[in-house]
Amino acid sequence: MPKTEHWHWYVEEFAPSEQHHHAVDEVYYSGRSPFQQIAVLRSPVFGKMLVIDGDTQSAQADERIYHEALAHPALAGARERRRVLILGGGEGATLREVLRCPDVEQCTMVDIDALVVDLSKQFLPEWSAGAFDDPRARVVVGDALEYMGSTTERYGVIISDLTEPLEDSPSHPLFNERVFELIKSRLVDGGIYVLQASTGAAINAALHCKMARTLRRHYSHVASFVTHVPAFDTEWAFLACSDGADLAQLEAATIDRYCARLKGESFFYDGVTHRRLFALPLFLRRMLAAGGDTF
Repeated sequence: MPKTEHWHWYVEEFAPSEQHHHAVDEVYYSGRSPFQQIAVLRSPVFGKMLVIDGDTQSAQADERIYHEALAHPALAGARERRRVLILGGGEGATLREVLRCPDVEQCTMVDIDALVVDLSKQFLPEWSAGAFDDPRARVVVGDALEYMGSTTERYGVIISDLTEPLEDSPSHPLFNERVFELIKSRLVDGGIYVLQASTGAAINAALHCKMARTLRRHYSHVASFVTHVPAFDTEWAFLACSDGADLAQLEAATIDRYCARLKGESFFYDGVTHRRLFALPLFLRRMLAAGGDTF
């Protein structure tokens, strides 16, 4: 067993008093884009990792947990799957999962940071698995808000794979009433807006609940779902928003029929997993039901 002093370490700080340390075998890239600090490295436990502004975005060992959870519940519950919009998602893994669905005729991905896309193609090709070259993929480097404002196209599913709306994040301007109204205007009637929505553990679910309370003003159904992502060292939460579908009520048989038609083998998501995702712990159900701050 190697001694710890032989390792270099990537330290992810959750709070001034909480850290997660990853040993680092190799650093493929470390630098800044016009928008954020970016690193691509490899750890002995999680394999290759994408790190933005000091936070783990995805890791080779378990990125499929996050990306399958983000994409497939919404696609399984959608009435209309022909056109899908991804906001963010520079690694290409969300694009990969969407394009596994044979009903998708076009998937547009809009990410503001060309460097993240380029580095992912160069160092993390497993994430996209050829999705960037799929003829159904349309990749736009630009501002997601400007893109949505410049088109009248409507989508059956809109997936937000943006970073958390913290005050120092480039995603922060995308979390307000005007943007929510714009996103909804780009959905077909009864379409589904799904987004990664911060942490969902007992000690750090406040931001998720604030996001959920805000989105309830815009949609009839706002369902939280949660899973543990080991590389994030916490429970990660998502929100599924729609006026036509309550994803928490999808039947396992419906999901399994959907999954059976997907290209390639799933790692994480099926009908049983769906039930587990939406079976929230009591503390989180209480927090979501309580009043509190909104955006």
